[in-house]
Amino acid sequence: MKNHSHPYTLALLCSILVCSPVFAADKSIGVGAKPIRGADVIIDGSRHMLDTVWTYWEGPGFAASLPIKWKIVEDPVDKGTVISTDDPAAAGGKYGAADIVTKKPYRDFRLHIEFLVTKPGGNSGVYLQNRYEIQIVDGEKTKHGMGAVINETESPYHTYKGLGQWNAYDIVFRAARFKDGKLVEKPLVTMYFNGQKVHTNQSISQVWGGPNSGIDGGNDGGKGITDSPAGLKLQAEGHDVRYRNAWIKELELEKPNTDF
Repeated sequence: MKNHSHPYTLALLCSILVCSPVFAADKSIGVGAKPIRGADVIIDGSRHMLDTVWTYWEGPGFAASLPIKWKIVEDPVDKGTVISTDDPAAAGGKYGAADIVTKKPYRDFRLHIEFLVTKPGGNSGVYLQNRYEIQIVDGEKTKHGMGAVINETESPYHTYKGLGQWNAYDIVFRAARFKDGKLVEKPLVTMYFNGQKVHTNQSISQVWGGPNSGIDGGNDGGKGITDSPAGLKLQAEGHDVRYRNAWIKELELEKPNTDF
């Protein structure tokens, strides 16, 4: 039997199914993404990894004590265990009291991290280089809202799956560049939220939130960024936000481009 498919039909099918990049189908992006080659797993739901990879950030609002009091809890959706931000030292929304940070510092990197908000208004945050917050807060759609590069972009709230569901941030970050001690290139970030690209080469002007927010937050009102790598930080603010399946790979991004 002859194949009567028109060559243009085949070409179109190729362009849709094969030739075009369909990032939502990329196994390294979105909920359940597997670590890419060379990446370090930093959250696997175990107490051992929490204590080995992370420590508290001892900023000006620090009020906790080691060992880390974040809880290992059951995954409310899938099997296994995950970590919860519900640290007693941060009860009542004590800002900067019990945040955790990776012991290893990073400059440029590719990050994957998954989070689940358990209750309305649940609040946490992913701090790139312990400086620049990618916001996690249920119900907030402003520049201080879910998925925003805080105070730098609008919230891509439409990509949020909602309470009780796992969500994923996939990020490439390039640190600020300095020459003779002066800032010459702002930090840049590109991010996918649940497989959809929501920020592309977004520059970041400063550290927001004051000295309790992270490194350099108290320098010149957050504009005094310094030239140093730093760990990835996760925020505890008296809520039960859960994290799982986090991995990070160091990069060397010579050009000011984070698009992927």
